Amino acid sequence: MQGEKHDLHHEFPEFNDAIHELKMTDNHFARLFNEYHELDHEVHRIETGAENTSDDYLEERKKARLNLKDQLVGMLKAHSA
Repeated sequence: MQGEKHDLHHEFPEFNDAIHELKMTDNHFARLFNEYHELDHEVHRIETGAENTSDDYLEERKKARLNLKDQLVGMLKAHSA
C-alpha cells in the first residue's frame, strides 16, 4: 500500500524487546536500524507526495529498505534463537 510506513516495531511486534536490546548493545544493529528508519521515512514522504523524485529513484530506495530489513530481521532471529 502506498504511503504505508514499514517500521520494524509495527511489522514485527514479536521482536520489540529484541529490537530495544540490540539497539542498546549492538552498534552495528543500531546503525542499520537508524539507516532503515531514515529510508522508511524518505520512501513514505515520496509516496505521500511530500517529495518528488523519479520512479527509478523511489524503486532504488525501496530495494535498499528491503535489503536493510532482511539484514535486521536476520539479526533479530539470530538473537532470539
